[in-house]
Amino acid sequence: MKFGQVEDPSSVDFSLPKDHPRTSQILQKSSSKKLEISVGCAKWNKTDLKGFYPKGTKDELTYYATQFNSIELNATFYGMPSPDQVQTWKEKTPADFKFFPKITNTVSHFRRLLNINDVVTQFATVVLNFDEKLGMVFLQLHDNFKPKDYERLEKFIQDWPQEIPLAVELRNAEWFSDEEILNKICDLFEKYYITNIIVDTAGRRDMLHMRLTTPVAFIRYVGANAESDYTRLDDWLEHIKTWKEEGLEKLYFFVHQNIEKASPLLSAYFIENLNKEFGTSIHIPEMADVKTKF
Repeated sequence: MKFGQVEDPSSVDFSLPKDHPRTSQILQKSSSKKLEISVGCAKWNKTDLKGFYPKGTKDELTYYATQFNSIELNATFYGMPSPDQVQTWKEKTPADFKFFPKITNTVSHFRRLLNINDVVTQFATVVLNFDEKLGMVFLQLHDNFKPKDYERLEKFIQDWPQEIPLAVELRNAEWFSDEEILNKICDLFEKYYITNIIVDTAGRRDMLHMRLTTPVAFIRYVGANAESDYTRLDDWLEHIKTWKEEGLEKLYFFVHQNIEKASPLLSAYFIENLNKEFGTSIHIPEMADVKTKF
């Protein structure tokens, strides 16, 4: 079973919870009036995004970057990229394109934040080659990484190079079920300006915490391949409007699906409504195969 997937999405309460009081306080510290928006998919693989690429597309990333302004770069989770690979990716994309690489699983899953200085240094050095196209790096912890491991995460954050923006995704329910524990980790994130990732997926509503620790909303949205995916996006738009009014500076919104071919469809719907609401002119991605549906 894929992460957060459920057999019957209609049985899930998809309503968004209220903000934690600290979220408004964080946003109101901001003096920014402009909202930077990045929306993208989790991958650019043609096999997964069926119907998205025109027939005969030779270079998937080059085409993808004509349709989206960002990518959640999951490829770096499975293997350390080389500087040359990063340079190649960078050169294939336009000037305003942003990459959001996931930290390699050697750090998060295999070594579990222990004895990682060598790997973190290598990873940080490599992703700096993205230069101005580096949006934010993110650490996705294993779902059995619990508050008992707090000191490991604390040291990781303390040692993280401050010139590279970082977001962290906590996946274990124990981080969210106890207010004291949640406050402790969020206080740490606030101190070191670490963005607290929000995950909206059907089978893990416990991760939908709505607790921002910076004026950046990094949202990993996982659709259920159901019509409710669109109304859920409508709800997010309303919530983002409130955050913008309070001082949100950056929105990083990445669309996932258990059947990934629907990701560009959902993204197009969301971007079109973002443009209407905020007067932006973000390109609305198009499906090469107009017949493609869920």
